[in-house]
Amino acid sequence: DSPSKGFSFKGIKDYLDCYRSGKLTPSQVAKNILAMLEDSDKSTPPLRAIVQWDQEQIMLMAEASSARYRNNCPLSPLDGIPVCLKEEFKVVPYHHRVGTVYLGTEPATEDATVAKKLREAGAIIIGVSNMHELGTGTTGCNPNRYHKIPRNPYKPNHFTGGSSSGSAAAVAAGLCPVAIGTDGGGSVRIPASFCGVVGLKGTFGCISAHGSLPLSYSTVSVGPICTSVADAAIVYSILAEPDPLYPYGLKQPKATLSEMCAPDLKGLKLGVDWTFFKACDGEILSLCEKAVEHLQSLGATVVEVSVPELEEVRVAHVICILSEMRDFLQADFNQHFQELNLETQATLALASQFTALDYITANRQRTRSIRFLQEIFSTVNCILTPAVASTAPRISDSDLVTGSSNLAFTVQSMRFMQLGNFTGIPGLVVPIGYSTAGLPISFQVMAKWWDEAVLLRIGLKLEEFRSQTKKPSIYYDILA
Repeated sequence: DSPSKGFSFKGIKDYLDCYRSGKLTPSQVAKNILAMLEDSDKSTPPLRAIVQWDQEQIMLMAEASSARYRNNCPLSPLDGIPVCLKEEFKVVPYHHRVGTVYLGTEPATEDATVAKKLREAGAIIIGVSNMHELGTGTTGCNPNRYHKIPRNPYKPNHFTGGSSSGSAAAVAAGLCPVAIGTDGGGSVRIPASFCGVVGLKGTFGCISAHGSLPLSYSTVSVGPICTSVADAAIVYSILAEPDPLYPYGLKQPKATLSEMCAPDLKGLKLGVDWTFFKACDGEILSLCEKAVEHLQSLGATVVEVSVPELEEVRVAHVICILSEMRDFLQADFNQHFQELNLETQATLALASQFTALDYITANRQRTRSIRFLQEIFSTVNCILTPAVASTAPRISDSDLVTGSSNLAFTVQSMRFMQLGNFTGIPGLVVPIGYSTAGLPISFQVMAKWWDEAVLLRIGLKLEEFRSQTKKPSIYYDILA
């Protein structure tokens, strides 16, 4: 619990308090959400966070949850909590379109593992959320007829970030306190940062990606986008476990959060590569430097580290993720090329130029980078960086029609993200303040493999650094 300073997002605890006290039932909450989903579709411009939803499905889950609360037997801390999943996941009965116009012609008949686990926990799945087409970009710009451009709740004329664009917009706009995204090049952490909410990319393999479109099998992690670090910890603890259908995470240790609530950060060593850290806009840098001082004031030691070969990491990550996507999308590229957005066409055409030699060399670089990180993590508990080097860019009129392709922005937005995707280490982004234009600014903490607990411990303390939480200009108070 933290004392509220002015506006604060409604999180899992706020919903549970309402249900336990009888102030509201999950069914009443579901009715509020349905009214607000309709409103968000009709607003000018439309929010476009949730792109498929079904009134009957939502009410069925809510009524079952209400009955469990009446009988005093909720299934988990997520019982009755509204959640959405990125359209990259199969969720019955929605179309598994993955941001395209040609995939998912029939409704899904089976759930992805994360959807199944959320149902088993009693969550109310309010629909599937918008995404960048095939996860190929970091703006969230998707002009096709099923999706349209999701709007940033803080500044509706700015992008949400991508590719888990709708997931971050839904959480920041108050439609649900929890959303699930995937992150192959910052796709959870970039939109969470741009929309001023918390995003966790777990260790590669820790949350099952079974039932999501396997676009890039070596870089993509699944993770929650939430209103707070505590909520991210709850969702992580429920979703992170071995899944027989997803071989990458079978040998993982049990998720432990025992040290998360330590009163201070004494004994922790925080690594900063200052040259890397400073490669961002001035406004972001000055706030992030103050956040480092805040962590120091809580007893942590800041240690200067050097992460070698970051430029090689950047290039090798792009070769790996795009080669794997191009391989998986071979049939789509040949049969549906004309139905893809222009930006996706260009990205996949670029990916066609990589050779087997490029891919093998990139993976040798991965082995080197993992070795470097093993050495670094033998001396520090985590690595600190800004989350994104700039704030959310503005949407121009042409983006609404033809989409957006800005390679310089893509490179800049992924700068602090790629290391985590390339080597599989976990990363957490936490909002720490706002630019003079009123756009969210976030901070990132990365830790060694399977050490999400230290991320969450530091994340809780980062939340205390933010002097106030500004209310987004598009915000639905579901519990009002």
